[in-house]
Amino acid sequence: MKQKNIPILKMLDKFTKKNPLSFHVPGHKNGTIFPEQAQTYYEHILKLDVTELPGLDDLHAPQGSIAEAEKLATKFFQSDHTFFLINGSTVGNLAMILATCKQGDKVIVQRNCHKSIMNGLELAGVRPIFIAPDYDAKVQRFTSPALKTFADALSEHPDAAAVILTYPDYFGRTYNIKAMIELAHKNNIPVLVDEAHGVHFSLGNPFPSSSLTLGADVVVHSAHKTAPAMTMASYLHIKSTRVTKECLAYRLQMLQSSSPSYPLMASLDIARYFLANQTEESIQQALTDVQEIKALFAAETYDKWELVPSNDPIKLTIQLKDGYTAKEAATLFEAQGIYPELVTERQILFIFGLASFTEWNRLKKVLDSVNEKLKNEPNHATIEVVNLFTSKRQELALSYRKMEGLEQKLIPLEASNGEIAAEAVIPYPPGIPFILKGEMVTHEHIRAIRQLTVRGVRIQQRNEGIRIFKQ
Repeated sequence: MKQKNIPILKMLDKFTKKNPLSFHVPGHKNGTIFPEQAQTYYEHILKLDVTELPGLDDLHAPQGSIAEAEKLATKFFQSDHTFFLINGSTVGNLAMILATCKQGDKVIVQRNCHKSIMNGLELAGVRPIFIAPDYDAKVQRFTSPALKTFADALSEHPDAAAVILTYPDYFGRTYNIKAMIELAHKNNIPVLVDEAHGVHFSLGNPFPSSSLTLGADVVVHSAHKTAPAMTMASYLHIKSTRVTKECLAYRLQMLQSSSPSYPLMASLDIARYFLANQTEESIQQALTDVQEIKALFAAETYDKWELVPSNDPIKLTIQLKDGYTAKEAATLFEAQGIYPELVTERQILFIFGLASFTEWNRLKKVLDSVNEKLKNEPNHATIEVVNLFTSKRQELALSYRKMEGLEQKLIPLEASNGEIAAEAVIPYPPGIPFILKGEMVTHEHIRAIRQLTVRGVRIQQRNEGIRIFKQ
């Protein structure tokens, strides 16, 4: 198949040129009914925002242009089949769990996973066996589980229905996922991978290998993370004899909207086209610019931060030196119009696009300004989080089924030691669950959360305090 085709965009272009008269949904009637003050921003995209009319195909039963677009993606990503997702990678994570697991199944899960994985486990009613990530001193944060931790979990639970891993981490740090996949497959256990931040790994060297090419059974990609797709546009790939395409399709039609967005689907088609038609020269030019940007950040004149290693060449992480907080620095960057992707307690993540960079003078001025405006004398203590996960392998104190019938109450965090959490407590970013729903709260949890709160890390909770199960 020719990767120069963009079938969904071609179909929508042909449809709009008919100047159709709408007597169907959506209510903006091809953009003719819309507030004037918003018209400038939306007028072009609304012409593409159509519904499942004759000739426009159907995401849940594709036979025309959507089917062709998915086939093109399947060939490019070298999968058995690639599904288009218009509800983000979240829906892909939910679908792959529900398609492979049933209530009561044991599932080996990487602890520092996205909250959508946790939600999928709860929806499926499985028995999760969590494996903790190791603390990586080179990057000074938790990254991935050790191979021994994973092997021990497999040895203790050879009857697990699935293994769920996250690769790479948010910052682009990879690990020996191939060895884990091979160990799981020796027990005929399918491996499901949330590879949201690795869609560009499909380009091959010099990027890390995608878990899809390393043997994973089901892989989720957020197309919008590093490819030119709209937010919420993602891919779900299957390459397996252990999981069926039909099971995934069934779960997706349950979970995805029955009125899928055509602009989102078209952007997935465009993102595949963009990736498939990258040349060695264009990739090298983008990476050369990134290397020069990293060299600029690493200049000796900038003495308030240092660079952190990453396996992904288009990601740059700086770590503020002892006493300075990343929030302080990020606020200064944002005040001058530069917005990083992620800000943790001490680190700031910048993600570059797959194109050459042009704003050199502006970036240099902002770096000079931020480094100068940070406090001359550090005045914050460093938080020690190396011993955050004291158990390498862990189960919940209560099963999801038992949680359903229990009453809950809201109590102050300081009073929760020894109680069982009725909600997850997730500092975001970076998104590592400090407390899981169904886990017993410890003094270490309370101490770490309070310290991070003081340092400006946001906790994803609706209430002050924590909800626990009444015992």
